[in-house]
Amino acid sequence: MKNFIQNLPKAELHLHIEGTLEPELMFKLAKKNSIKIPYQNVDDVRKAYEFDSLQPFLDIYYAGASVLITQEDFYDLTWAYLLKCKDQNILHVEIFFDPQTHTSRGVAFGDVVEGISEALNDGHEKLGISSFLIMSFLRHLSEDEAIKTLKESLPYKYFIKGVGLDSSELGNPPSKFQKVFRMAKNAGYKCVAHAGEEGDASYIKEAIELLGVDRIDHGVRCEEDRELMKRLKDEQIPLTMCPLSNLKLKVVGDLKNYNLKKLLEYGLCVTVNSDDPAYFGGYLNENYEAMAKSLNLSKEDMKTISKNSFKASFLDDEDIKKIIYEI
Repeated sequence: MKNFIQNLPKAELHLHIEGTLEPELMFKLAKKNSIKIPYQNVDDVRKAYEFDSLQPFLDIYYAGASVLITQEDFYDLTWAYLLKCKDQNILHVEIFFDPQTHTSRGVAFGDVVEGISEALNDGHEKLGISSFLIMSFLRHLSEDEAIKTLKESLPYKYFIKGVGLDSSELGNPPSKFQKVFRMAKNAGYKCVAHAGEEGDASYIKEAIELLGVDRIDHGVRCEEDRELMKRLKDEQIPLTMCPLSNLKLKVVGDLKNYNLKKLLEYGLCVTVNSDDPAYFGGYLNENYEAMAKSLNLSKEDMKTISKNSFKASFLDDEDIKKIIYEI
């Protein structure tokens, strides 16, 4: 099965580029940029990667992101991830970036988006990996700050395919961001949102009904609402699920109890993704392997998940058809 997964063409749709910052690169950039981080060495960082919920993870995630300063840093971060994609036969990626994490530290918006985009362009030309960039709003901040970020993005709209919503879910429902998502849609952006990871099924419904999202990031708790399940199936609204992330953050206690197979058999458009792989112990293939082993998935199941990853993408229909034929 491992070789089968390796050879399977795949797309990754739920990946935070800041979450690919491996400890070795973190220390290299901290030294280069004279940034003090609260860890003495790589082993200290790895020991800190034990989380009991989302917030402790976010704390170390933001501490790590502080070493990213220059356009070159964002290029190096993205390029390292794309090399991993090449190794794992990932043909297409749609990656999140969190501009507010960086602009709040005085890093120019343009340096962030141009550094990432330059690497993505090189990834297409040199590695054959297509890509889109999705700008995420931090939901623990205000909608006014999200609107400010949206306006800041418009001169760089050529680089950005869509907007998303991430960070602390509980207490920050999608309804908090209706205005900025409406503005984003009017600007021509695709829309996605994290929902149903910490928050209950009502967060998923709000993301669909109030934000008009094209897909749901996570969506693990959709089973709590039978009507919602039917809508997800009938409308084929994709779920970008992240098994190792959900295990690491205690969303699920054991992957043998993970509901991905059940949702797949029900007919939902389920995809598998790595979320923040540097922190959660595995990139995309490791997530596929964990699902195959824990849920006894077949090769046909793996092919369905792979096909779903392209169907759920923002690629043109013709490109999707070609890749599905290849699968």
